[in-house]
Formats: sequence, structure tokens, C-alpha cells
Amino acid sequence: MEHDTLPPLRDVIAKHGLLADKSLGQHFLLDLNLTARIARAAGDLIQGTTIEVGPGPGGLTRALLAAGGRVVAIEKDPRCRNILAEISAVYPDRLTVMEADALMVDAASLGTAPRRIVANLPYNVGTELLLRWLKNATAFESFTLMFQTEVAARITAPADTGAYGRLSIMTQWLCEAELLFHINPRAFTPPPQVQSTVVRLTPRANPIPVRREMLERVTAAAFGQRRKMLRQSLKAVAVNADAEGLCRAVGIEPTARAETLTVEQFCALANALDKKA
Repeated sequence: MEHDTLPPLRDVIAKHGLLADKSLGQHFLLDLNLTARIARAAGDLIQGTTIEVGPGPGGLTRALLAAGGRVVAIEKDPRCRNILAEISAVYPDRLTVMEADALMVDAASLGTAPRRIVANLPYNVGTELLLRWLKNATAFESFTLMFQTEVAARITAPADTGAYGRLSIMTQWLCEAELLFHINPRAFTPPPQVQSTVVRLTPRANPIPVRREMLERVTAAAFGQRRKMLRQSLKAVAVNADAEGLCRAVGIEPTARAETLTVEQFCALANALDKKA
């Protein structure tokens, strides 16, 4: 890892008068030991392209560049332009800054493969960004992402737990999900009201073949009436099929509830429904 010769982040923020914008979900992580830890958690960054969303004053950006390789940083806030330009000057030809809304960017087309996304995601769009990226999950080597802890718990939750739900299934169907470590609110400026957690997602080479739209419909119906038995909650999607018979056909008890089913069982239900459609 290269040595970062840039000034402390608090000095950078003071110099440029950069105050966090609540509307952008900004909470700046100023502890360079923590940003370095996130970069290490992302693995070998030398080859291909590392994509970062919402770099802000560039703490994580600096850690990613110090780890080697090329970084594409997507930043919506034009106030960060000069700060990122100063970082780019220290790492010539290795940092590309896109002034854009990450929701409007096709991340799978950025840079050269292997691609990975490493980011402290804005709380207000983190889940939406993840679901968009998962639509083309195999275009990425990995995702090392920071969410508020509640969302991280839902992403990584195993079946038959309180946090397990639609987000767990749609993520774990396509990726191996691992909760890495928590970050105290006091590490940020301004401190958020909730704890943050870093997760790593590794796309599966061969996810279970199932039509995404049907899996989304089945999980939405099942968890939309979470306390009801599947024979009741699945009636909304089993229009051309008997919900109870459908469950039995794939070896699931019709009296089971959504949170007890594994990802594999939800995929089996979705495929069975597709055949009836």
C-alpha cells in the first residue's frame, strides 16, 4: 500500500468549506484507519477497476488509491470537485471522477474488468443502488458496501430470523453475503443517528436459474403478509394455480410462513408458478 501524502481530512473539509448536505445523505468518514480497513476488506484492488459512489471529501478514495489500481468515483455534489482534483493530482492517471447521480450510471460499463464496487453508500439510496447493481451482478467481482446496520442485517440475514425478508432473498440468490464489521456513528461528521456496517457481497458464478420478475412477485406476496401462512399469502400471485397445491408440489408445507423458507425454496416456488402462468 502506498503512503498517502495528502493533508488530514478535517483540514481538507475546513479549507474547502465542505459541510455535509443532509439532502444528499452525506456523513463523512474522516478516520483514515477505518477507510483503509474498508479498502483492505475489498481484497486485491490492483487489477481492473474499483468503483466508488459518493466519495465526498475523499477519505475512502484515498485509501482505495493507496491500495493500488484505478478508481472511478461517482459524485453528485459539485462542491467536491476541487477536493477530488487534488487527490487525482497525487495519483496521476488513476482517478476518474464522474459528476453524476449514481442511480443514472451504468456501473457495469465503467473501466475495465474485473470491476468491484467499494462505497460508503448514502443511506437514502443505498438499497435502491444495490438492487440496481444486482440486476447485472456477474459484471462485478465483488461489492464491499457500507449501509446502516439495520439494512446490512436484512441483506445478510439467514432464513427464520426477524431480519430475513425480500432484500435478503434477492441479494443472497445472486451473491454470497457476509457481514464484516460495524462502524460507530462517532467516526462520521456529522454523526448519523444509527450505527453503520460494512458488508461484502460476492456474486455467485451459477445462481439458481429463475426469472427475476417472478421471484420478486413471490417474495413480495409472501412477505407482504408475513404473519400469514403461505397458502393464504400466495393467493395474490397464484392466480392460475392453487396456492396450497403449489406449495406441496415443491415440498413446502402450505402452513409455513415466509421467513422460514430458504432462498432455494423461494426459487422453487417462483419456477413452479412460472410453469403455471
